[in-house]
Amino acid sequence: MVTAYIGLGSNLDVPDRQVERALLELDALPQTRLVARSRLYRTAPWGGVEQPDFINAVAQLETGLDAQTLMRELLAIEQRAGRRRDGERNGPRVLDLDLLLYGSGCIKGADLQVPHPRLHERAFVLVPLAEIAPDLAVPGQGRVGELLARAGATHGVAPVDSAT
Repeated sequence: MVTAYIGLGSNLDVPDRQVERALLELDALPQTRLVARSRLYRTAPWGGVEQPDFINAVAQLETGLDAQTLMRELLAIEQRAGRRRDGERNGPRVLDLDLLLYGSGCIKGADLQVPHPRLHERAFVLVPLAEIAPDLAVPGQGRVGELLARAGATHGVAPVDSAT
């Protein structure tokens, strides 16, 4: 079994429900169980595209799936939620699942890079990741808590009120 961390995000079609449903689907993957999850966080969008705020979270999985198979499963969950990958970057999306970390190793393939190449600079990933694994080492970057301190700006990332 390998520990993997998944970033989840949505800003369309009732985003909190999209993320919660995806967490259930992650837990139902073959040879996989959901070990921990962060709270939901509301995140201001960035990238210059006018769009609604995102709901983000991070999940910790224990999985017997290899990284490529796990990534295919993540893409299938996105597709079932209605995600269409049309090449637009930083735009609105019904569901986005990123394989952030897979064990303690590095993968550099044409269609998969682990650790996620921008994990260390994205507060909307680092804040929920620090909630569940602040001492986790990101290969080649440092510990999550240190990365969050270096990223500095956590404004725009706030826990979602449990009443919403």
